[in-house]
Order: sequence, then C-alpha cells, then structure tokens
Amino acid sequence: MLIRRFEWTGELADLAESISVRQRAVEFTPMGHADLPSYLNNLGNSFSHRFGRTGELSDLSEAISAQQAAVEGTPQGSIDLPSRLNNLGGSLARRFERSGKLSDITEAISAQKRAVELTPQGHANLPSYLSNLGHSLFSHSQRTGDVSGLTEAISAQQRAVELTPQGQANLPSYLSNLGSSLSLRFERTEDLPDINKAISVRQSAVEHTPKGHVNLPAYLENLGHSFTLRFLSRLNDQDLRGALSSFKDAAIAPVGPPRVKLQSAKRWARTLIQFLPHSPEIVLAFDTALALIGLIAGFEQTLRGRYSQIQDIAGLAPEAAAAACGLDRGDKALEWLEQGRCLVLGQLNALRTPLDDLRAHDEELAQSIANVAKQLDDAGSRAESQTDMSLTEKITLHDEARAHLDLTRQWEELLKTARTIPSLESFLMPMPCSALMQHLPDSGPIVVINVYQHRCDALALFAGRDKPLLIPLPSFSLEKASAHRAILDCQLRTRNLRVREVDVDTTIDEFSARGMRPVPLERHIEDPPVHRVLRSLWEELVKPILDAIGFSRVDRAIGEMPPRLWWCPTGPLSFLPLHAAGIYRGANREGVSDYAVSSYTPTVSTITDRVKNLRSFDADASGLFLTSHPNVSNASSIPGTTTEVRSIFKRAEESGVRALKLEGDEMSVAECLERMQSFSSIHLACHGSQNAAEPLQSRFLFHKGSLELGTILKLNLKNADLAFLSACQTSTGEEKLSDEAVHLAAGMLAAGYRRVVGTMWSIGDQAGQDVATNFYEYLFTHRDGTSDGAFDGTLSAHALDHATQQLRRRLDDSEHSLFTWIPFVHFGY
Repeated sequence: MLIRRFEWTGELADLAESISVRQRAVEFTPMGHADLPSYLNNLGNSFSHRFGRTGELSDLSEAISAQQAAVEGTPQGSIDLPSRLNNLGGSLARRFERSGKLSDITEAISAQKRAVELTPQGHANLPSYLSNLGHSLFSHSQRTGDVSGLTEAISAQQRAVELTPQGQANLPSYLSNLGSSLSLRFERTEDLPDINKAISVRQSAVEHTPKGHVNLPAYLENLGHSFTLRFLSRLNDQDLRGALSSFKDAAIAPVGPPRVKLQSAKRWARTLIQFLPHSPEIVLAFDTALALIGLIAGFEQTLRGRYSQIQDIAGLAPEAAAAACGLDRGDKALEWLEQGRCLVLGQLNALRTPLDDLRAHDEELAQSIANVAKQLDDAGSRAESQTDMSLTEKITLHDEARAHLDLTRQWEELLKTARTIPSLESFLMPMPCSALMQHLPDSGPIVVINVYQHRCDALALFAGRDKPLLIPLPSFSLEKASAHRAILDCQLRTRNLRVREVDVDTTIDEFSARGMRPVPLERHIEDPPVHRVLRSLWEELVKPILDAIGFSRVDRAIGEMPPRLWWCPTGPLSFLPLHAAGIYRGANREGVSDYAVSSYTPTVSTITDRVKNLRSFDADASGLFLTSHPNVSNASSIPGTTTEVRSIFKRAEESGVRALKLEGDEMSVAECLERMQSFSSIHLACHGSQNAAEPLQSRFLFHKGSLELGTILKLNLKNADLAFLSACQTSTGEEKLSDEAVHLAAGMLAAGYRRVVGTMWSIGDQAGQDVATNFYEYLFTHRDGTSDGAFDGTLSAHALDHATQQLRRRLDDSEHSLFTWIPFVHFGY
C-alpha cells in the first residue's frame, strides 16, 4: 500500500516507512527461510523507487545488493524468479544510466532476457519484462551505437504494447519507452515515419495518464523531446509549440520527481532562448527551474548528500543569470544567482536566522521554528548508510533518516503558518531584488560577476539604489576564465603550491610554504604566464567594471584611502585573484589596489545579513584566541607559526586586548571549539588541507587531531567576529562545486564569523608571519581607545590591505613575488 501510494503521489514519507518496515522484515527473518528472498526483493524495490525520487546512488547500491541476494536465494524453477531477475535488471540499468559502466547494462540485459525466457506466453507480467528489456537495449544502443540492439529494443517494446489491453495502468510507461527507441532510431536514420510514430505513442502515453500522476512529467518531457527532434528536422512551428507546451506542462506539474521537472524546466528555457530569444516566458521558465533546486537538495538530506546532489545541477544559476542579462533584466539575474548559488550555506543561514520579527507576532510559533531549526541543523550532520554496514546499523541510520524527513515536513508546515501572518508572507523565501538591494554597505559596492558560455556581465550593487547596475563585459568569456584558471593552476603546481607535505630537510626561508614541498626550479622559467592572466583580468574584466562604477585611482603616497569593494564571482572566476588584477610590468603599472580595498563574499546576502543584523558582542566574549601548530604528522615543520602567534599575543597584551594563546599539544580540537565560543576572534596558524573528493573533510591540522569543515558548519557562534586563517589554501573551493563556496573560509562565515582572512594557495612561512603581524599591528593601532580588553575586527579589510602593501614594498613584481602576496584574501564584512 505504501509503495502504491508513493507511485501516485511521490510522497517520500511513504517510501521511508516502506523501507523501514521491509528492513525489519529482513532483519527478523533467519537465513535460509523460504520467505527471505521475497523480503529482500521488496526491500530492493523500495530503495530503487527512492533512487528514482532522490537520485542518491547509495539507494541504488542498496537496491542492487538486496535484489542480487533475492535472485541468488530463489530456487531455479520458482515462479518468482522472473520477477526478481527483472527487478535486478532494472536497477542495474539505472545505475548504468548514471555511471556509464558497460558491465552494468550488459548484466541488466542478461538478467532481463532470462526473465522474458522464463515467463510463459500469456503471463500478466510478460509485457512489463519485455518493455524493461527493450529499455535496457535502448540504453545500451544509445551508448554504443549498436543498431541491431536498437531494432531488438523496438521489437520487444512493440510487443509489450501489443500484449497490453487498453486501460491497463502500465500501458503509458510501455508507450513512452517505445517512443524513446523510435526517437533514437530517427536520430540515427532520419526516417520520418519513426519520429511520427514516436510522437504518436508518446501522445497516447500522456493521454492515458491521469492528471496528478507522479509519472506524468516524465511522459510529457519525453513527448517534448520527440517534438523537438521533428521540429529540428522540418522546422514546423507547430512542433516547436508542441515541444514548449510539453516541457512547460512537465515543469509546472503539481507532482512528480523534482529532477524530472527541473530537466523539463531547463529544456523549456533553453528551447525558448534558442528559437524565441525575446520571449518573456524565459523568465517564468527559469523561475520554475530555480525553485526546484531546493527540492533536489532539500533539508531532508545530510550536508554531504546535498553537496552530492548539487554537483549534478551545477551551472543552472549562472545560465539563468546570463539569460536575464540578455533580456536586460539585471534584477532577475541577481535574484537567480542568490537563489541558485551557495545553496547549502543559504539553508544553514535560514536555520540560524534571527526570528525577532516573527516573535513580535507569535512567540510560540517562533519558538517552534527555532526548535525544529536546531534539530534540522543537527540532523544535517548525521551519518549515512553504507552498503558494507550490518543490517542493524542500516536500520538505525534509516530510522534517523525518517526522523530527519519528519523534521523537514514539520519545518515546511511551520513556514506555511508563518507566511499567513500579514507582513511575513515572504518569510524565509528567496529574496526579490528589492529586498537584496536593502542593507547594502555604505562603504562601497558589491560587484557580482556572472560568466556563462558566450557572455559575461557584472552587477554592481550600491547602497541607496533600487536596482543593480548591469555592466556587460563583451571582451571576457567563460572560455577565457577557464583558460586563466588552467594557466594559474599549472603555475601553482609547478611551484608545488598545491601540495601539503614538505621535506623535513628543506630550509625554511621566506618562500617556504605552509604545507608544500618545494621542487628545484629551473632559473630560466619565464615570467609571462601569470602576468598575462592578471593583465587580461585587468583590461577585459576588472578595469571596465571600475570605470563603469566611477572608481578612480587614489594616491596612497599622500594618504588617500581607497573605498571598499566586495567581489562576488561565479564559476571559474571564483578561483581567480580578482583583487590582484593589474599590470605589473612596464611603464603603465596599475592594479585593483590602486582603486579599491578588495573583499570577497560568497553571496550578496552574506554581506547584507551582516549589515542588517549588526550585533554587539557579549563583553566577556570579546577578545582574541590564538593557536599555533608547527609540527604535525606527515607535514612539513612550519616554525614561523609559533613566532607569529607569540608576537601577536605579546602585542595584544601590550594593547590591553583580552587574549589567550595555546600552542601545539596544549590544545585539542574540543578545546578549540570551546575557545571559539568564548572568544569573538580566532587566529589559526597551522597547516590547512583542502579535500577535493570529500569537501566537508577539508580541515585544519592540529597536533592533536584536525578540525574539519563539516564540524565547523555545525557551529552557530553568537559572538563571532574575526577569523584569521593563517594556513594554506583556506579559501579555495572544489571545482565541481565552484558556486557553492565549499572551503574553510566560507565555513567560518557560515559558523557566524562576520569576516575571515584566508589564503587562495599555500603561503610562505616568513610571508605568513609578516602579513599576520602587520595585520594585527594595524588593528591594535587603530583601536578606539577602550581599555576594557575588547577586540574589534571592523577594520580587518583595511588591515589586510595594509599588511599586503607592506609585504609588497619588500618585493619586486616577479612572478615569484606575485605568488607571495596575492594569496591573502579577505571575506565578509
């Protein structure tokens, strides 16, 4: 009953309960019991259904494991064997569609052929087995180009349709599958009768599916695909209208898998852009698509699960924003970038948002939301089931997952209730442009730069203005951004500025890195590559923006102070040093620092939230906690961290700042977390490690353990002000999640710090000391004269600007020198 209800409604709670019940049935059934294969088969089917809803590969692995065990435990000649072979083949085929592993589809076809062979003519299940076999043959042909397999697929699917009476519930599925194979053969042969028949059978599939059925969006999307193929062949406007109508109906359907609906919304938008580029419906299509992202990577999943889902839909927000800029809709571009980027950080922020406005209307409701938010925040870090766990462990974790899902439903119901209150109709909904333009900093603009395929645009946001200033950047492109990223990455690797370990015999000098192994360099390495990147960024991207927003060069020599400027880049631009764009060779040298004091922000709301929610710290918490870890296992010694921390601590005491210093073995990870609660600012001088495969395991390395990003994201610090991460590569994200800001600096912002100093790559030990000590010297010197031990990081951006300028005065403009000062970056307010 639960599975049947899910098939109609797509309600995840039904699936969760089904899995729980079936797991217990397997657990309580002894090995060798006649009913065990049946229970395993049923459990596998539930996991397979959930994979279809969530796209989570671990569910598919669980399904295959259970279904294989069911097949192996079923005696030859059993009437249940064909059904179990068919189910196993279906799951293997789905895994092939995700992973592309040919052995999976080969095994799927083998299992499904056996299922067909073992099923007598006239059996009620034969059409289903034939259709599923045909779909696997179609998938294999689609990948390999095997024409004979496609012919066999069409034959099997045609037979499935012929054997199925009108009105039978599975007929729409068989018709849609047949349409897939006919459409693929048309792509190969351009035989018009194939595409005509494909459209006909897919129209029948839609017509035979009740409104509100969970599979209707998939049938509509398939129909839209066939219409598109015929339109591209005949250029008949009626086919274009058919494609657009099908995609739209699928995208806005009230029920259906969010992934299918999102795919339909994207095809709806892209088809409009390609053939009707001025259609106002483009805005509706992308509005629909962006609204679906939150359903695909929703609160019911762990943080790790959400990041996994997001990898598959990366790039949607920049694509939508580029389309909006093409329509001269900078307001929509801003809304979509905020809604579709840094999704997980935005969700964490929503769970931790102040509820003062709501409390003024309904104290009890506000408290309920706060309670559920805290539980959801904790649940996001729960463990996930692994295929090699015991069944008892899996059941326990699945119970936690069900509770997590229940919390998500409670959260959604509470939000609905809050939104019925006048003036709170948009409570915790994506913000419109008008709201995003409020609470901008007075000290300078935020510049969002969007790059996607063949266009690049900037959106400059100024306090006091209603809409962003749209700045087209026709000389720059995604191709150039990617090329610059590749050049810079190559240069970093040449210098081993991406590596963590160091030879213990290496002499520590000014350029020995915190977490790298220097490689003997040929002295004839040419200078141009990095200079070319920085010049291109300056001439084609940054300088046109500065000109458009009216920034002029300041004369630092006479004490002029540049204004603040926040960079909010997208895609591969997130890995490029925009703050260092400039010309560093020849007579006409100039760069960003001649015009502005640069900071970065993952999103606009990261800054506006901090402007809006200016808070005073508890007097007891204001202060600076410092820790150094020069010698950790499997990493180079960085003795400068000890000197650095001791020097800063001494100056803090001399300045009357409340400070605490713990070195090496004096501090554990737990102690660090405790001090982060009791001190408003923290200075971490240690090794840092970015984990590309598991971003949430990126970490700071201590003498006693490590502090991981996943742990940092659990924090909700009420008195956090400044974090100085004097470690390597703390602000570099993961390439597949370039728009999610999955790095240690962003993690500190999510934990509550108002501002963070980080590094884009490994830093020199001596350079790290110099920048840190000059940074704090600036802050101590510019204290407001209070004598209560308070410490304030408000001037941290200017302090970092001052510190890097001091470092640059000792250096030339060789690439070696550029790599020394460029990595230091400021995030936040």
